[in-house]
Amino acid sequence: MSRVLLSWHRLLGLSSQRPPWYKARLREELAERRAAQTALQKLSETCDVFYILGRALHDGFPLRRAPPFSYRHPPVYAYMVSKYTLRWMFYQIAALLCGSSRFRQVREVVNPARDSKLREVASRHDIEAVKFERAISQFIGFLTPSENLGSSFGKWTVLNLLPNCLLQNPGQSSGKSFLLKELRKRLNHGEYEFHEGSEMISSLAPGGLEGFQKLDDSTANYWRAQAIDRIAHNCRQSGKTAIVTGHFMFRSEGHYKAVYTPNDMATYTHIIYLNMSAKTLYVQRQNDENRKRQYLPMQDLEAWKRTEVDELSRLCQEHGILFSVLAEQADNQLLTALRLIQFCHRVRTVPNMARVDARVSEILFGQNNLQTMVVVDADKTISKEDTGKTFWGPQGPLEKLFGGPLAYSEAGFLQGVLLYEEAANEEEFERMCDVVASRTEIHAEFKALFKRIATQDHVGAVVVTCGIRRVWEKVLEREGLSQTVKVIGGARISDDMVVTAEVKARIVSRLQREEKLRVWAISDSPLDLPMLEAADEAIVVTGKEQNRSSSMEKALLEAIQTRGLKARQVILPSNVSPRLTDAVLAQIRLSDKELLDSVFSRRRRLHPHVWHATDRNAAKLLMSPTRDASVAGPMLRKAHANIGLYLAWEFLSEVLGVEEYAMRHVQGHHVMGHRVRHERETTIVALMRGGEPLALGLNEALPLAMFVHAASPNDIREDHVEKQKTVVLVDSVINSGKTLIEFIERTRKLCKDIRIVVVAGVVQTDAVMQGHALASVMEEHGVHIGALRLSENKFTGFRGTDTGHRLFNTTHMA
Repeated sequence: MSRVLLSWHRLLGLSSQRPPWYKARLREELAERRAAQTALQKLSETCDVFYILGRALHDGFPLRRAPPFSYRHPPVYAYMVSKYTLRWMFYQIAALLCGSSRFRQVREVVNPARDSKLREVASRHDIEAVKFERAISQFIGFLTPSENLGSSFGKWTVLNLLPNCLLQNPGQSSGKSFLLKELRKRLNHGEYEFHEGSEMISSLAPGGLEGFQKLDDSTANYWRAQAIDRIAHNCRQSGKTAIVTGHFMFRSEGHYKAVYTPNDMATYTHIIYLNMSAKTLYVQRQNDENRKRQYLPMQDLEAWKRTEVDELSRLCQEHGILFSVLAEQADNQLLTALRLIQFCHRVRTVPNMARVDARVSEILFGQNNLQTMVVVDADKTISKEDTGKTFWGPQGPLEKLFGGPLAYSEAGFLQGVLLYEEAANEEEFERMCDVVASRTEIHAEFKALFKRIATQDHVGAVVVTCGIRRVWEKVLEREGLSQTVKVIGGARISDDMVVTAEVKARIVSRLQREEKLRVWAISDSPLDLPMLEAADEAIVVTGKEQNRSSSMEKALLEAIQTRGLKARQVILPSNVSPRLTDAVLAQIRLSDKELLDSVFSRRRRLHPHVWHATDRNAAKLLMSPTRDASVAGPMLRKAHANIGLYLAWEFLSEVLGVEEYAMRHVQGHHVMGHRVRHERETTIVALMRGGEPLALGLNEALPLAMFVHAASPNDIREDHVEKQKTVVLVDSVINSGKTLIEFIERTRKLCKDIRIVVVAGVVQTDAVMQGHALASVMEEHGVHIGALRLSENKFTGFRGTDTGHRLFNTTHMA
């Protein structure tokens, strides 16, 4: 069974990830499996656990053994293979529908029911997100005749503008219809479409709106559902964001009656509630000349409003809909509405991670010497304070929000942004941040660390916070650290991002993978465990017992025991009790010399003109016979020649490029073929004698090139380089590079313009590190080196282990 599954994983051909990714996915799948309740849910979640175990094994990062095969497993494996294979095919077809010429390279199996995942997939494969979602919708629509596609694919960008309590007097300028009219004037009709909910119902229901108002509740709800389905269908076809006005709740004879349908909850992505004061509502009802209304005192109107807001807030969180309350501010209500709508549109069309990546790039710009980055959480990590609680007070709304259905998801943090927007305008928010910052003090240990980082150009620091960016910028500015330590965080629409646990982990991974930085991660929170696990070095901050997370200890122990997290702890202040035991989580201080030496040590970097295939499977196969003590003579020379062929095709074709030439096709006509550029004007120099077999393999790939034997630099003559474009120096092993430097300088002396390329089987890593003599010569003369493998082993062969002797069976003469 394991062989079959490994073959299946090879068919899927998914990208390999870093080891912490597999651990994090397994942790998530196990948690979801434990939470599953129905038999179908348990089957689905079990198959997800088996899948990630198999994928980790296939990718070379085995986590743990899958349970021994038993009679209960065939349904799990069958469900797993069908589920992920269908997803794999699904994404390729969707990419094809988008017109992507590289649709076969779209190899994805993430859950397409999650809108954020669709946008991530589109971003990874350079497909326009809106176009991709539309193609998926059309594909699903083709497979599913019903127009109501449910929550998985119905959640297109549809905003609902809800008035409170009553239809506004047409003469008043504060109602939903007036606001919709003004939005029509100001928003781009190429991106938005506008609907009065009652007009859509009127166009569909028999007898129009008048006939609709006479229907019983069940029939009326049917036509309400048809109306929102029609709007959703239009959005899927046009790719636009729809803005819809409507009502949520009516009051009759002392009772409240909600008028929403499941289709509404499956379609709306954002709901904006127009919140007028009870006094304004009272006056408008009294002055309404078009309709006689039941008298309601202001306290009843206030209760009605409060009931609507509470119920809408609950429903929106349950269904993953963002909810905003738009206050009654006649002077800027329209501007606020525009701001909210544009925010909603951007959230749906530009992936959050793309916006975070842009901020990371901005921070890194100009820091060309960076080798190490310290990524630090903010609240209760670099300070004992929780700035969110300081901002909101003891009964703030965030604790309830994150304890609800949205939890700490991206949608949860986006809802948090809207709460901050409701709490204060920009000026008020700045003043409140000033107050919070004045009450926030950075630990002395972190001040000292940051100030030392300020003196180094190879070490950087960034605060990545799920909290309030502006507060931490103000705190760092007060300490004179704002130029050294940058902040990535959200809390306002103007921040253009939210920071989640996944975002923090992906920032660390990006710094490692793309920027080639060594990353230290420091945090106090279980939410940041993915970040700590992804980092090269992890430090847990342990604060006072009454302030620290109650769930951290258990989560931390699980990460250490089951996912291989290697972390140490810093106790701040120093007189509090540590977490776990010293054997499990060793204690350190940020001022420890050993730790600081590790953080600030300079790493030598590989010269950028070095190409190698060390980690490629082809290199492992080609290198094996050369390291086999039983292989010598002709067989070893053949192995070296094979390496030469491989390096010609993989390395030389890239560094030198290719050119076309005319050739006769087997069918008799002429076609264009390809060969390495300037092949006729290339000289291959075999550094004798170890370089000859590899050079002969190279010559086999470049048959038109000149071939020269050189036992010493002076063996390269002027006629070997005259009228030539390229010289390729070939050796089997480069140790210190001392001999190679002499050949390079001899070649450059003979011809100042010729291109010099070095090809070798093995190169010692130290020799091609920046700062080494060979690397300096490479820089001076524009030399590129291509090697099958880099080696950390500084052993130099002699006697029976010398490569030259092994190649020609002369080990007995050593």
